[in-house]
Amino acid sequence: MLHFFFSFIIHYYIWILKNLENMTFNYLFGPIPSRRLGISLGVDLVPHKICNLNCVYCESGKTTLHTTVRKDYIPENSIITELNTYLKDNPKLDYITFSGAGEPTLHSGIGNILKFLKSNYPGYKTALITNSLLFENRDVRKEIKPFHLILPSLDAASQEVFQSINRPYKGILVSNIINGLIEFNKSYKGQLWLEYFVLPGLNDTDNELKLLKSAFQKIKPTKLQLNSLDRPGTVSGLVPASYERLVELKDFFQPIPTDIISRSDEVKHLDHLKQDIHFSILQAVSRRPCSINDLSQILSLSSTETKAHIDFLLELKEIREEVQNGVTFYCIP
Repeated sequence: MLHFFFSFIIHYYIWILKNLENMTFNYLFGPIPSRRLGISLGVDLVPHKICNLNCVYCESGKTTLHTTVRKDYIPENSIITELNTYLKDNPKLDYITFSGAGEPTLHSGIGNILKFLKSNYPGYKTALITNSLLFENRDVRKEIKPFHLILPSLDAASQEVFQSINRPYKGILVSNIINGLIEFNKSYKGQLWLEYFVLPGLNDTDNELKLLKSAFQKIKPTKLQLNSLDRPGTVSGLVPASYERLVELKDFFQPIPTDIISRSDEVKHLDHLKQDIHFSILQAVSRRPCSINDLSQILSLSSTETKAHIDFLLELKEIREEVQNGVTFYCIP
């Protein structure tokens, strides 16, 4: 009887936390420790999972609305209100990052939201994580130019491989994406870090690599970043590239400045996430599957302490386990 009562109280407590969080911030998440951006406040511009791609490796899950239509998916003023509420206390951030579970450039108000930040909070750096598809659109290129940092992706240079990995909305040509990136970077004044997500046997063949290198050299990014699988994708059987393979590719792409993206061993301490450990875990895994190392970094706790909280939430069936390539990830049931 006591166990039942305790379980009921915990479930009710978690329900309250979820609803309080949703009432406060529906479109902001974090701040979270990012491998590339330090302490980053995320901004979701489209609901889960609206995208013009349905990538086999996407850690946010399968695309639920496959579209190229740009519109005000979330009321522009609602996002601005949340940003104003959060930023008025002058929190310490490295970046405000437009990213989330879908493609942010599909939101037709992205330019206006960015203008609001530039006008009212000019001390904060802004970043955009994008799949690059809308770079062929002149209006989009103009709207996103004020970002301090843009992190586009390009995983293939041939249409066949592009279709196989990224599974774009019908009619999208990878050649147009490449041309859009080239055109954009001719006049862009900020940093452009181009990401290539390596999937062994799919987009690292000799022919594809030659095409990619040619495209990268024409785009002229500030730097190229090599990424690979560390969370479950939407298709089973995918394997991560070995570190040795990534080193080989880094050498291959010379003289393009190239980094291998890896997790930092030390992540800045986030006091606000410690205010409620259980809710922080639920918030993190609701956006993407997390390993115990991911959660330890987010919570600034040891793996032993983190595991104790994970076990508690597993017992309550608030989260579940999923094994990918021998690594256990935690996600929402």
